[in-house]
Amino acid sequence: MEDDILKKVDYTAVDGGTAAAAERVVRETELAIRVNGSHVATAMILATMEEEFVTGHLFGQGIIGSAADITSLTVTDDTAEVTVTGKSDVNGEPGTVRSDLIVRKEDVFDCVRAILKSDIFDETEAVHSAGLFLNGTEPVCIAEDLGRHHALDKVIGYGLLHGTNFGETLAASTGRQPSEMLLKCRRAGIPVIATKGVPTTLAIDIANEGRIAIAGLVRGTTMLVYSTPARIV
Repeated sequence: MEDDILKKVDYTAVDGGTAAAAERVVRETELAIRVNGSHVATAMILATMEEEFVTGHLFGQGIIGSAADITSLTVTDDTAEVTVTGKSDVNGEPGTVRSDLIVRKEDVFDCVRAILKSDIFDETEAVHSAGLFLNGTEPVCIAEDLGRHHALDKVIGYGLLHGTNFGETLAASTGRQPSEMLLKCRRAGIPVIATKGVPTTLAIDIANEGRIAIAGLVRGTTMLVYSTPARIV
C-alpha cells in the first residue's frame, strides 16, 4: 500500500553545504468523480480509501442523503463511476444536531492524540488526519489525506457505508475548521468536533446554530471550547 502513496525522489540538501540524497514523498493522485455519467468533481487525493472518500464527498455536497442512494461505485485508475438512484431525505439540509452526546475532556485529548499517530506524517509531514470516535472513546475510523476536507470526507464516508450512528460520535481533525468542515459534520449529525487547529467565526456560528461543540487548540492538557460547551465535561 505504501508504494501506492509514497515515492522515493532525489533531492539536494542545503545546510551549510550541499549533499545529494533521496527520501520518500507523498504521491498526489487525481480522482475524477462521475455520477450517472456526468462529471461532478475532480479531487487531488491520497490514493487510499477512495470509495469512502467518494461516498463522504457526495454526501457532504448534498448529492446523496445516505449510502443507500448509491447503487454502484467503481474506482478504476483515476476515475470513480457512481450510479445514484434518487436522493433519500435521511438527513435533509443541515439543521440542529439531535443528539444528547456528552464527552469527557480527557476523551477529547485522547481522540486528538490518536489521529496524530501517523507513520506517513512522521516520514513526510505532508498529510492531514481525521478520525471518528463512538462516544468519544471507541475509534470507528481514522483516515489520512492531503487535505483536511478530504480526510474528513473519508471518515464520514466510512461511517455511512458501515451504518454508524453519527449522533453518538466525536470527529477529530488535525487542521483548521472553516465553515465547510462544520457543514459536513452538521449534515452528518456529528455533535462534537475536536481539532488541533482553530475554527473560523462562520464555523462557530454554524456550530452554535447546530448545537455542535468545537474544541480547538487541543494540545497537551489544554483546549478552547468555542461553542456548545455543555457537550464537554
